[in-house]
Amino acid sequence: MSLKDTYTLANGIEIPVVGFGTWQTPDGDVAESSVIAAIKAGYRHIDTAAIYKNEESVGRGIAKSGIPREELFITTKLWNDAHAYDLAKQAIDTSMKKLGVDYLDLYLIHWPNPVAFRENWQEANAQAWRAMEEAVEAGKIRAIGVSNFMPHHLDALLETAKIKPVVNQIYLSPSDRQEEVVAYNTKHNILSEAYSPLGTGKIFSVPELQTIAEKYDKTIAQVVLRWSLQHGFLPLPKSVHEDRIIENAQIFDFELSPEDIAAIDALQGAAGEAPVPDEKTF
Repeated sequence: MSLKDTYTLANGIEIPVVGFGTWQTPDGDVAESSVIAAIKAGYRHIDTAAIYKNEESVGRGIAKSGIPREELFITTKLWNDAHAYDLAKQAIDTSMKKLGVDYLDLYLIHWPNPVAFRENWQEANAQAWRAMEEAVEAGKIRAIGVSNFMPHHLDALLETAKIKPVVNQIYLSPSDRQEEVVAYNTKHNILSEAYSPLGTGKIFSVPELQTIAEKYDKTIAQVVLRWSLQHGFLPLPKSVHEDRIIENAQIFDFELSPEDIAAIDALQGAAGEAPVPDEKTF
């Protein structure tokens, strides 16, 4: 395996097995240079979002990388203020313009139940989804999906969706495997993408992970990303440091034993757990 290996989504589109995350990456030179460094290191899958407020810088990094657009897989997301048909249509066009691209590979609804639409979140999601489906039909987007959706949110969406979601990007780390959501995703042929695959900073002080990392002569980050791949997840590691960006890609030359996978699986709650989307105040 390598960074160029892919999973095949339910609609037949191929998606690179590891993505480069840009959450909390500051707009400007930092975002631009980190994207350039990631693409130089071999990443071909770049993940951003409207709310990250760095789409323009990510787009500049993509343009300056020298890699043809068709060799890259670019994801962005619909923010919570645009869960309506017209607003979602506008948001898609705005993101494409900021990124400097004429199509998106993947577009996700970022959160299922924003405060602004809490009284009718099902209808709001259905409207946004219709705009996304039309963008697929128009050739603006190759694949559509969701982020932070729980089974009940997906059930509601699937009642009216013509195009089924092919990705659910959720918090997935050894500290919270979200087994119920992952099982739902798997049953419905939805790929589980792992944002914050390294959890919070706390994961680096978990002693069990340090022991396993030493056994394989790898870093904790490399072990956790390898764990994610062996579960069939798609991890989205984020860094703004070139050495870490390169290090996070060096996860294809070893395999964790079943015993070590089980030991890592047992770390539930060791370093934070997934947010509850229905309780979010934004």
